[in-house]
Amino acid sequence: MKESSPGRLALISALLTSLVFAGILALASWLSLIIVGWPLYLFGGLVLFVACYLLFYTILKRFIYDKIRLIYKTIHDLKAPKSKRKEQWSGESDSIDRASEEVAAWASDRKKEIEDLRKMEAYRREFLGNVSHELKTPIFNIQGYVLTLLDGALDDPEINRKYLLRTEQSINRMISIIEDLETISRLESGEVELNFSAFDICALAREVMEMLEMEAEQKKIRLHFARNYDIPVMVYADRDNIQQVLTNLVVNAIKYGTENGRVKISFFDMDEHILTEVTDSGIGIPREELPRVFERFFRGEKSRSRKRGGGSGLGLAIVKHIIEAHVQTINVRSTLGVGTTFAFTLEKAKKI
Repeated sequence: MKESSPGRLALISALLTSLVFAGILALASWLSLIIVGWPLYLFGGLVLFVACYLLFYTILKRFIYDKIRLIYKTIHDLKAPKSKRKEQWSGESDSIDRASEEVAAWASDRKKEIEDLRKMEAYRREFLGNVSHELKTPIFNIQGYVLTLLDGALDDPEINRKYLLRTEQSINRMISIIEDLETISRLESGEVELNFSAFDICALAREVMEMLEMEAEQKKIRLHFARNYDIPVMVYADRDNIQQVLTNLVVNAIKYGTENGRVKISFFDMDEHILTEVTDSGIGIPREELPRVFERFFRGEKSRSRKRGGGSGLGLAIVKHIIEAHVQTINVRSTLGVGTTFAFTLEKAKKI
């Protein structure tokens, strides 16, 4: 149901006010009825009513119209770009009706902004909690090792060396977390300048597999390509950042892989892009957790994460930011007990 416009309200108000005022004057002039007679009295009353109606209608309409026109112009100027303010605002007579639409749209936008701010606040609290948790573990470990050494273990060569090595591991873990946080911050702020060049991503993937071969052998996991790529697979991207992407994905696949499993890297020609897939035969990811795998510090089910251990929890978040910085996409699909596949696209290098 459409609400009454301010113009109609002004009309009704002026009509009622005029009737009341004319009635009061009619009663006040009742005594003159005997002297002037009925015809002249009715004519004077009609003239008085019309005059009162026009007077009050003009005053009320102008007052309401000017006030709402000012409110509308203020809201419109705040919403519209500077280059279009004069063009779009011309003070037409329908500005009162348009004001309600502008106010409704403005209120809807503010409501959405408030909801977004609440979501960001919840995300901020969760993020701070995750950061404190990740840093608390190595800090408490270092504190425990140092206190043990101070309590007398420092005099035992075997114990003090073991505890110092564990302290170094905890310090390296803290450094890794801080460096990864710094990397994400730089990627989000746009401080990282990508150095695009054409390179063979197949050769780069081979380097990454050779670098992580010993780590994979410890878990008896085989790293291999889906097939023999005799022809170079050329892409146009930042080589160093894509190396970090492949490294993080392969490390993640090894970490959550199963013994005697495999990690396979595949490349697919997608016309103007190259699709790269990193597939493992690991424990898989539950369907409900798939939308969150690229969040900072998200490691899925806590029990599974503790068993796997290590890492800063930021590897996949960094991967996502690097791929998005290339204006490309990355996605994940997974089946519990079967494995997981991470797939991302890169621009294909143009042939010279």
